[in-house]
Amino acid sequence: MSSPPTTTGRRLLAAVERPFVYARRALRAATYPLQGIYYFLRHPDFYPLFYSRLIPLSIISFLVYTALFFLVFVPQYLFLAIFHGWGAWPTAVVLVLGEGLVIIQGLFEGFFVDECRVDVFDATLINRGLTDLVAPHRLLFPDAPSSVKMLDKPTGRAEYNPWSLIQIVELIVFLPLNLVPYVGAPAFIIITGTRVGKLSHHRWYQLRGLDKKQQKKEIDSRVWDYIWFGTVAMILELIPVLSFFFLLTTTAGSALWVAKMEQERRAPQARPPGFEDHDVLVEHEDEAPPAYHDDPV
Repeated sequence: MSSPPTTTGRRLLAAVERPFVYARRALRAATYPLQGIYYFLRHPDFYPLFYSRLIPLSIISFLVYTALFFLVFVPQYLFLAIFHGWGAWPTAVVLVLGEGLVIIQGLFEGFFVDECRVDVFDATLINRGLTDLVAPHRLLFPDAPSSVKMLDKPTGRAEYNPWSLIQIVELIVFLPLNLVPYVGAPAFIIITGTRVGKLSHHRWYQLRGLDKKQQKKEIDSRVWDYIWFGTVAMILELIPVLSFFFLLTTTAGSALWVAKMEQERRAPQARPPGFEDHDVLVEHEDEAPPAYHDDPV
């Protein structure tokens, strides 16, 4: 019969396993925005949310990007070519896409899209059997034919990704990173995507009633995962015209991720190794709700 491993052996084994654990976490988190695309397309009851609001915004997005590529792409490409040579065009493309994203987010996204994303997030949780998580925070029609039609007005604050001037400023501040040859564009996407990832579960924390200190603790414990979720989400957001569509599919992917963690949290005996204690539910009274107006259908 073999003897149990010594403390030194366990530490060595943990050190060997750690890179694989981090790689697995990164890969898992990065797949959720892609899972969200497949999930959204397979649920036609989500389509009215896109048709009613995001198609007009997608047309606006197309006009913004068309104007930017027509007016500023060539001058910026010629300037970048001084430093990057013939390889300047991918950087110039990312730079223009980032400029378009700043304009679109600053003018439209925070004001017109967030309520729609809340509906997608909540409906996905309902589809995954988490009606009890959503029900205390919004009125529901239990006899409705689909999760989207079940949704009525929230009874508390309802935000998926609260509009933040800091987020817009960060996009502007980090845009010059694209001037750095080779590594600048990937660095811009990862850095700005990290914030996207950190905000991706804001609605979940809200439904659980976590205060800012509790939210920060949970975000800090998942920073590595949020980096990769947000990076993929950011790449999708940079795709012209389809960026608004991908906002909804990424929201669905975020909810699928939450459903998985809730499933693990509610079955302690099934927790995988390394599952953190911070995933224990915390009940907390939310503050008074602001006005909310949205028709999910």
